Amino acid sequence: MSKLYINGGKRLSGEVTVQGAKNSALPILAATVLCDGESVIHNCPKLSDVTASVRILEHLGCICRREGDTLIVDSRNISCFDIPDSLMREMRSSIVLLGAISARMGRAKLCSPGGCELGPRPIDLHVSALKKLGLIIDESYGCLDCKTNDCLKGTEIHLAFPSVGATENIILAAATAKGRTVIHNAAREPEICDLQNFINSAGGCVCGAGTGTVVIDGVSKLHGAEHTVIPDRIVAATYLAAAAMTRGKILLKNIEQPHLISVLTYFSEMGCVLQVKNKSVLLESPQKLSRFFEIQTMVYPGFPTDAGPILVAMATLSNGSSMFVENIFENRYNYVGELRRLGAKIKLADRVAVIDGVERLSGARVDSTDLRGGAALVLAGLAADGLTVVDKIHHIDRGYENIENVLTNLGADIVRKEV
Repeated sequence: MSKLYINGGKRLSGEVTVQGAKNSALPILAATVLCDGESVIHNCPKLSDVTASVRILEHLGCICRREGDTLIVDSRNISCFDIPDSLMREMRSSIVLLGAISARMGRAKLCSPGGCELGPRPIDLHVSALKKLGLIIDESYGCLDCKTNDCLKGTEIHLAFPSVGATENIILAAATAKGRTVIHNAAREPEICDLQNFINSAGGCVCGAGTGTVVIDGVSKLHGAEHTVIPDRIVAATYLAAAAMTRGKILLKNIEQPHLISVLTYFSEMGCVLQVKNKSVLLESPQKLSRFFEIQTMVYPGFPTDAGPILVAMATLSNGSSMFVENIFENRYNYVGELRRLGAKIKLADRVAVIDGVERLSGARVDSTDLRGGAALVLAGLAADGLTVVDKIHHIDRGYENIENVLTNLGADIVRKEV
């Protein structure tokens, strides 16, 4: 098992080219299942979740190979419609394959997905939506056994909540369905737009991504396509926070400014000086971070829940008290107890966290509880006095490509050790 050993207190500075977005790459890889040909996915990050997705694709019959940051998927010879339980449990987003496999094979069989334990994340929206498209689903013994009588057929679907995963699953299932599908109250995240762009480059007909209404006109089949994954906005926020918490200076390259506006607003509020140009952002940290008044997580374009632990970590070293309200996942604060071990002063009441900034943090041994919570612990360790050891970093590897190498290049004293 790997651990990260961090000798904190180093001021970070330098340049980082932001990796491709995990939450974009995974549904795009699912979309390759629909393609009768070879797809070339550039800027595809090297993450454990991507590796798990590739294993699933290979199990289905795809031929996958990686060339640097490019992943090539040949889906012409898909022959399976099932995903073994062991593969499903490796990542939550594996459920997005349900729509793609059902549409391509007319059958799909898979079990409940795994991933971070952030509280109830029912797949009811996925299941009810796909049923409206004509998918027959037997939900016995924790598994989904699905089939179509003939083919999936377009329809109007009203989502009770703008779920990202459900929106993606519907788009994937409807891309080759018969007729038109309209999704009302669709998720608006940039990752939905990226999925739309890939499907359209493969011969699909999807429009409206980024708005509350997405329209999919089904086509008979998709062909292979070439596509570049958008940069990861949460990874970008993480490295900005690393510089901010260590009184450093960083230049991020390969960003999409519109995707980061809701986060950059609070970096400015906390006293960071930002210069955004084209596809880059330069951050200079103040000597002491200011508090933020209040942040509430919301669906896009609001403040993203995944960036919550990052800003909470920053607030632990701010001048004053900050209030953070988590409206998406009820168990998002699992990492707070570990931050307290480093000396953070955080009070919790239901979905509200009040963070009283302290003068300094002190190194400690902590456990990563989930992907973004683990990143928050790394950030705190970078700013803390002494040695911090972060265990259970397999969570972090799900979303950050070689995080210790990136931080080392910025001047951090951080190493990965196998123990």
